[in-house]
Amino acid sequence: MEIFLQAETWLALLTLTLLEIVLGVDNIIFITIVTNKLPEEEQEKARITGLALALIFRIALLFGISYIIHLTSPLFTIGTFEFSWRDLILSLGGLFLITKSTSEINHKMEVGGRESDEVKSYPTFTKTILQIIVLDIIFSFDSILTAVGLTDVLILMVTAVVISMIIMMTFANKVANLISKHPSLEILALSFLILIGFMLMLDALHYHVPKGYIYFAVFYSLFVQLLNIKVRKSKAKISINE
Repeated sequence: MEIFLQAETWLALLTLTLLEIVLGVDNIIFITIVTNKLPEEEQEKARITGLALALIFRIALLFGISYIIHLTSPLFTIGTFEFSWRDLILSLGGLFLITKSTSEINHKMEVGGRESDEVKSYPTFTKTILQIIVLDIIFSFDSILTAVGLTDVLILMVTAVVISMIIMMTFANKVANLISKHPSLEILALSFLILIGFMLMLDALHYHVPKGYIYFAVFYSLFVQLLNIKVRKSKAKISINE
């Protein structure tokens, strides 16, 4: 593999891996929220299964790069607007994210208080995996298009995707435990997914919003929320000592 003897190859691999991890944050948030509704003994299995499916989808899409690029060609035209398969997939994915996240927030805010008084019902493992598959396809499609824009070397793209998925699988349980331990983080995460869904719909309409703005808002909000959690813990300790 002479290509891996070149310094620029490692730089490209590092850049692409980091980008794939960042682009995978919204995927892992969705998987975490959906799987946390399963019985506890099934949650880890569902998270690993969901991320493994995401890895399979992304590698499959990478080997179909020529077909993916063709999906950006016009499918039909409305006035002066040219609509492609990519636009259709992104718009449907955005609608799904907004609808699902809004429904989950409503469930937490309206039903959450009465949930303890009723028999708690769990979604089926199969239904959960099907939801993950739908979003895996959307997020994988967007991720692969970004990878294609950075390099045309297939082995680099596949390597970056595999490394990023291994890292996400490693930290998936920690993210899930953090979200389940602090319900406010779950509401924040669902709000992020609504924002990402809206961004996907704008992208489908060819209104490009730099992802850096979105991810800055996401990580800044997360930083503030983690500070709030730490402050509340400190106050709780002080009140106990008193």
